[in-house]
Amino acid sequence: MFQNFFGLFFLSALAQLISFSGTLAECPLPISPQSVVVKFGDSVSVNCSSSVTHMGMGWESTVGGVHLSTASLITWRVSELTDWDIYTPFCYINYDKQQCVVALPVTVYKTPDSVSISTVNLTMIEGNLYELLCDVHNVAPVQKLTVNWYKGETLVDQTNFTDTTKSPVNKTSKLLIRPDRADDGAQYRCEAELNLGDEGPQHPPTVTSKSFSIKVHYKPKHSRSTEKISQSDDVSLNCTVKANPAAVYTWHSKHLIEKISSSVIQSSTLSPGNYTCTAANYLGEDSKVFIV
Repeated sequence: MFQNFFGLFFLSALAQLISFSGTLAECPLPISPQSVVVKFGDSVSVNCSSSVTHMGMGWESTVGGVHLSTASLITWRVSELTDWDIYTPFCYINYDKQQCVVALPVTVYKTPDSVSISTVNLTMIEGNLYELLCDVHNVAPVQKLTVNWYKGETLVDQTNFTDTTKSPVNKTSKLLIRPDRADDGAQYRCEAELNLGDEGPQHPPTVTSKSFSIKVHYKPKHSRSTEKISQSDDVSLNCTVKANPAAVYTWHSKHLIEKISSSVIQSSTLSPGNYTCTAANYLGEDSKVFIV
């Protein structure tokens, strides 16, 4: 076994030192694969081999360690990896009166239990700034997590995390939006994606929230402030305008005797002159003048 006076903590530090110093290339211990990405609870196995004459080789690890062996190939194997804080496993060899190790980077991951969107403001007002929250529950490792924000099918923002916590955590991503009237009913969704590199699954694991539809309130706004209408047998004054909540209409003219609350006046008896229509809701009002 690796010298007894080496504790696992010191062994981990030694492996990192060897990896960064360049000595790793001189250690005759090819391992395959050179790094692994494992879903929590899945099995994993890595081969370590050597073609040089040696006095023993083995695997040192908090789980699945292999005792000193004179074989030319040994395997680090764990049938069910459930250790979030696993120390970096090493294959080590004693040969030519020296000893060297090769570290095996291990990433243990877990996809989120759930991903959901929420906001404090269920109804939004055009032009104001609001915050959407994407809550990602129980994901690991968080430093591999990217939260993608979509409006419809368009990617509008991304959030990455730098935490080094290995065990599952909850994370929240925020998206600031300033909606306009065209955004009423717009669909937002967020997607939690684990970017695990070439050693991970071919398609990065993702969990997506349900679509979240925003409600936007806006005041009436006519496209034109005046409109000329030719007098005919069937005169139609159409003041209909988009607004949320729906507009209430009032008409003013010296030629009108009765109060009209409809958005349209259709009559063959309208006298020539000006007719002013005002559309209003709680956010404001907008007027349009019809000249007959």
